[in-house]
Amino acid sequence: MLSRKQKHILLKFFSMFSVVRGYNILIVVLAQYVTSIYILAHDKPLREVVLDVNLLMLVLASAATIAGGYIINNFYDSEKDLINRPQKSMLDKLVSQNTKLSLYFVLNFLAVIMASAVSFKAVVFFSLYIFAIWFYSHKLKKLPIIGNLTSAILTITPFFAIFMYYKNFEHVIFVHAAFLFLIVSMRELVKDLENIKGDLALNYKTIPIIYGVKASKVMLTILSALTLVPAYLLINKYHIGKMDYFFYLSIALLIVFLMLLWKSTSKTQFLILHNILKFIIVSGVFSILLIDVDLLLNKLVLL
Repeated sequence: MLSRKQKHILLKFFSMFSVVRGYNILIVVLAQYVTSIYILAHDKPLREVVLDVNLLMLVLASAATIAGGYIINNFYDSEKDLINRPQKSMLDKLVSQNTKLSLYFVLNFLAVIMASAVSFKAVVFFSLYIFAIWFYSHKLKKLPIIGNLTSAILTITPFFAIFMYYKNFEHVIFVHAAFLFLIVSMRELVKDLENIKGDLALNYKTIPIIYGVKASKVMLTILSALTLVPAYLLINKYHIGKMDYFFYLSIALLIVFLMLLWKSTSKTQFLILHNILKFIIVSGVFSILLIDVDLLLNKLVLL
């Protein structure tokens, strides 16, 4: 049996894990390594990539920056989250705002220190990234379209750190990035539909509030159609092995998404749409392994 003090500490740990979205950070870390092994540094031995200290520092700096971003976002959105996510807000409040802000500065400081172990350019990159996240949370998030685009860009920014490190400018990388950007943009817009109640209460100028729910659904339909372009190119123009099954599945899920979208009116229904897009993103990370299964097996043997 745990003592009262141990239970209190455990609850605070889960509270902070909830604030920094620890599960999302773990996915990003995994995605950065898988992307490095299979796409950005596919011509390098597995040992060289996995044991690369500079890559580790970039990944850890990304994780620290993203965690800090979730904290500052939680700080500015605390009132809105009480309306949109009351249960999560109660858990998040187990850690004081002062503690959250202290951890925010510590994480950002650690991110810059880790980046400095790689290069001065990495320090500049993460310093700008940290500022951009703060500026988005403080100002841009409340603006329609600009806020959505900024959020989507900030979501995929950690991959650009790895991209610049390996200096791999193959066209296929940009096509992958385009597909991810479109799906993330759709997710951000669905989140706005999901959170209309809290956004209205706190005077957020989101797309659904300014242009209406119907216009938001039209935009989501257009974005869904646009995802077909990178999906088609990746399936037919580039060698992605059995990862093409992922894109076929994504297209099928997006068709289901659109069918549900035009029938959705409640927060619960929009949450289902959000989870469909999240599933596409997460499964996309693991499906990178399908680009060349033999490549991974051969590299593991070489280890």
